[in-house]
Amino acid sequence: MARPVTLFTGQWADLPLEKLLKKAAGWGYDGVELACWGDHFDVDKALNDRSYCKDKRDLLKKHGLKVFAISNHLVGQAVCDNIDARHKAILPADVWGDGDPEGVRKRAAQKMIDSAKAASRLGVEVVNGFTGSSIWHLLYSFPPASPGMIEEGYKDFARRWRRILNAFKAEGVKFALEVHPTEIAFDIASAQRAIKAVGGHKSFGFNYDPSHLGYQGVDYVKFIRTFSDRIFHAHMKDAWWGHGDGTVGVFGGHTEFADPRRYWDFRSIGHGDINFEEIIVALNDIGYQGPLSIEWEDSRMDREHGAAEACKFIKNADFKPSQIAFDAQFDK
Repeated sequence: MARPVTLFTGQWADLPLEKLLKKAAGWGYDGVELACWGDHFDVDKALNDRSYCKDKRDLLKKHGLKVFAISNHLVGQAVCDNIDARHKAILPADVWGDGDPEGVRKRAAQKMIDSAKAASRLGVEVVNGFTGSSIWHLLYSFPPASPGMIEEGYKDFARRWRRILNAFKAEGVKFALEVHPTEIAFDIASAQRAIKAVGGHKSFGFNYDPSHLGYQGVDYVKFIRTFSDRIFHAHMKDAWWGHGDGTVGVFGGHTEFADPRRYWDFRSIGHGDINFEEIIVALNDIGYQGPLSIEWEDSRMDREHGAAEACKFIKNADFKPSQIAFDAQFDK
């Protein structure tokens, strides 16, 4: 095994952290990626309670686990989004406040700055998350969206995130955007544009997740090679596509996950169309030595069965790069 295999706790936030850690250790995980919701990791407590981060580390150690990253996707989403009633359901009460959109965005930005400080106190160097986007609704360009409208969306992203990224830099922590529909970056072209918008800020990079790229038709292995110096973290998650009955297209048709008519869906690792061997080779080629974090999402499968199976699958799939050329023995 070349890299630690961790479990992202976001889909398990209904369980107390200690109960989940006991399960994760039993399934064979080396550590976790802590979600900043449920009781898994509280940014405010990390900043205001001197013993909080130590207690978290001690709890992890008790179960033989480590932590390599925290994730604050839900709050990050609100930094650039056009805020509506949906956000109230995912945001902490202090970020939602009175629901005034600009106030929500500003409070979300401050919470992301606080997340960098909390990560530093916990002793991790990466915060994963979302950015939101003021222009996602313009994805399909009708009524026609002018180039200026799209450019303004990237300028808005830059205005709101440069201050956050500067705070990350001051803490020695990096922000890893999970490239994903509804974010400012959702494929290779938009990810390149996002980097340009923030002037190539060294604290801005990506939480690689192939499941959000493959069904779009984006080359998820090319993504690794394109952003070789900005892959700060990696999610291992599977998806399949082309399995529907022709009723629903790539945009989803306003159907729920696991609807058999869907063109694409998330699957437990090994049950979809993602080629993980190609991913491991590419990660080795770019020298990525961070964790391989299982983000388990499969509406068709019992999650405990899936989490255990996924851990074993990725540990078997991962391998260290060669330290010697295969034909070195022929050198004279």
